[in-house]
Amino acid sequence: MACMKLGSKTDAFQRRGQAWFCTTGLPSDIVVEVGEMTFHLHKFPLLSRSGIIEKLVAEASSENAEEGCLIRIPDLPGGAKTFELVSKFCYGVKLELTASNVVPLSCAANHLEMTEEYGEDNLISQTEMFLNQVVLHNWKDSLRALQTCEDVISYADDLNIAKRCVESLAAKARTDPNLFGWPMERGGPMQSPGGSVLWNGISTGARPKHSSSDWWYDDASTLSLPLFKRLISAMEARGIKQEIIAGSISYYCKRYLPGLNRRQGAVGDSSTRLAALGSVPSEDDQKLLIQDIDRLLPAQKGLVSTKFLFGLLRTAMILKADPACISSLERRIGLQLDQATLEDLLMPTFSYTMETLYNVDCVQRILDHFLATDQTVAGGASPCSVDNGFGSLSLTPITMVAKLIDGYLAEVAPDINLKPLKFQALAAAVPEYARPLDDGLYRAIDIFLKSHAWLPESEREQLCRLMDCQKLSLEACTHAAQNERLPLRVIVQVLFFEQLQLRNSIAGCFLVSENLEGSRPLRGGGGLPASSEGEGWATTVRENQVLKVGMDNMRMRVYELEKECSNMKQEIEKLGRMKVSSSGAWGNAPKKLGLSFKSQMCSTQEGSVSNQTSMSGKSEKTKARRRKHKKNQ
Repeated sequence: MACMKLGSKTDAFQRRGQAWFCTTGLPSDIVVEVGEMTFHLHKFPLLSRSGIIEKLVAEASSENAEEGCLIRIPDLPGGAKTFELVSKFCYGVKLELTASNVVPLSCAANHLEMTEEYGEDNLISQTEMFLNQVVLHNWKDSLRALQTCEDVISYADDLNIAKRCVESLAAKARTDPNLFGWPMERGGPMQSPGGSVLWNGISTGARPKHSSSDWWYDDASTLSLPLFKRLISAMEARGIKQEIIAGSISYYCKRYLPGLNRRQGAVGDSSTRLAALGSVPSEDDQKLLIQDIDRLLPAQKGLVSTKFLFGLLRTAMILKADPACISSLERRIGLQLDQATLEDLLMPTFSYTMETLYNVDCVQRILDHFLATDQTVAGGASPCSVDNGFGSLSLTPITMVAKLIDGYLAEVAPDINLKPLKFQALAAAVPEYARPLDDGLYRAIDIFLKSHAWLPESEREQLCRLMDCQKLSLEACTHAAQNERLPLRVIVQVLFFEQLQLRNSIAGCFLVSENLEGSRPLRGGGGLPASSEGEGWATTVRENQVLKVGMDNMRMRVYELEKECSNMKQEIEKLGRMKVSSSGAWGNAPKKLGLSFKSQMCSTQEGSVSNQTSMSGKSEKTKARRRKHKKNQ
């Protein structure tokens, strides 16, 4: 730390309890009270340097001419500690100006009117020269001087000292400190003129690591919140990138909010150091910090991580921050919800008025903010995927959010206190086009029904209407067809659409087989060697055999499904005949349960028979071709 030496006399000041004495051999003729400390000094050295002390002495002498002179300076910047240095300067005693004491000394000198009118090279001029020529040219000294402005902030603002320190730091934050060799709080290796690292004054030949744009984060985090806000504002005015400023704010929060560090890891053991020094902010201070940081964060999307925003929101809820702050954080998260993880969404309920284990209402509001943003997809791409520029499709944000919400529903579904309406509202908030498949939603509904076994049939059917049976995969259809927790109507619909999927798969297999047979090269027509033709024919035969096995398996599955549907239809009709005298509601049971597909199922059976016939005919054709091929060989 740079310093400037003033005075040449030896120190003649002695402290006795709460009093200072100047032992120059002459009796004291003036007593100065500064706070709880008294200074027994002499008039001449003080009057020759300070205009205020001259006025106070004149007033005290006129009032009490016979008694000793006593003056009081209760509001001196820096208090008794600073007046001790002022007194030594007036007596010409040796002292050092440093970045730690120049600000309070400058404020005290201006308060006491220690101008050139009362003495050459007076304290005001000395402190201004040191501040402008030394302190403001050095990062570390500027930072230290700004920190000392906290105790005398009103005086420092009047003298423009705090602003000059902030501007100095903001200007230096834009520049690589390695270019100028500015000393930093975290330090660094010494370098030779050639740029290599020095060890005991000897060049090692190793090159120092270049500092990144965040080299000043740790230093800036040592400032108090009001001064840190001034520094951030000055950096924004100088055009420093928003992502760099957002990173500094994030670093500052992680240092003073222990709740963030528990989930994201401490920042350089700063929280541990603060706890060891007993300087961890109180809950009220942390609440004010979060509210100020929310206003300080840039509004641009994606500048800070979603995990960090969720940490702020969680801490704000614990500390019961202002509703406006919580709502603002929810809106920020909603803008980039597609970057969140399932762990982020699982926020416990911190209020005794809510019965659920997790804060589902908060996730609902965040999702509403996300859906309110513009989610238009450029071009004619699918609403669930976009071209990523490399010829492949990637999931859109809305699709990623839909997958995230389905996973969240599956996690909160076991909570027995979660009401069906709340579960249904969150699931229905996601647009239908956002889910390419409804497997995740089906899994969440199944878990919810398992945990809420007492729900009546009507509420179960209402929940199952959330999913589209046509958008279930074959595996999900197979599971749902055997799921006893689902209503009967849903099971019938699942079986029907599973049958359709299998029919489409069989039709696709036949189409592939016909294409393979049609693409077989004719003998002697393609100009290919006999060996190549024989190898191609053998490959085609093997592929046909594999397809035949797959089609046989699918045919068996279709037959089982048709048989199961037929049995269920008979049971439903039997129940309808038994209860036909009640209200007539069961008379339309087949239609309500989706059994208006009788013609489709019959056509399915007929189709399967015709498929079997066509398959047997094609098999005979294939065998005939093989015999003809062997004879030709």
